[in-house]
Amino acid sequence: MKPLHVILAAIAATSLFVVAAETIEKLPAPWIVSGALPEAYTTGIDHTQTISGKGAKFIRYAQGDQTKWATIMQVIKAENYVGQRIRFAAKIKTKDVDSWAGLWMRIDTPKQHSAAFYNSQDKPIKGTNNWQERSVVLDVPTDASAIAFGVIDGGKGQVWIDDLRLEIVDKNVPVDHMVQHDLAEKPSL
Repeated sequence: MKPLHVILAAIAATSLFVVAAETIEKLPAPWIVSGALPEAYTTGIDHTQTISGKGAKFIRYAQGDQTKWATIMQVIKAENYVGQRIRFAAKIKTKDVDSWAGLWMRIDTPKQHSAAFYNSQDKPIKGTNNWQERSVVLDVPTDASAIAFGVIDGGKGQVWIDDLRLEIVDKNVPVDHMVQHDLAEKPSL
């Protein structure tokens, strides 16, 4: 290969690497990573996978105990939602999820952690799936102090979420309830 071609090939390869690196960025606050083994997962914002145009948040299994799970989540004050029924909705995309993935939401009161909780374990997303709408609906007690919400990645695979919404809904929208046999197995968030 001629020296000029080698230089041009090296510049092209470097440029592709820079473009690829710029499409992924660190997950910003107020997002946090939690779960049974959060250090086994990588997280961030992927601008190549987006519905909103703002970049999809993702969580991906990297290494460690593949029987564990992790979540990317936010916690907000409940004051604007007390006494209301709320829906956390998002678009979700998965790749090679071997255990399960899903949206979750938790409402805390000063006296009770998880006064209301749902984690989608009874409606798991597995395998590789294109973008789909998912949601969780809960009632917010009048003494609620915090609302936590996010997406779980159980085991191997990657999950993207985008186009997130937290909204007050009418009381005729059904509330999600944990299925009894799943209560003993639910991840505590």
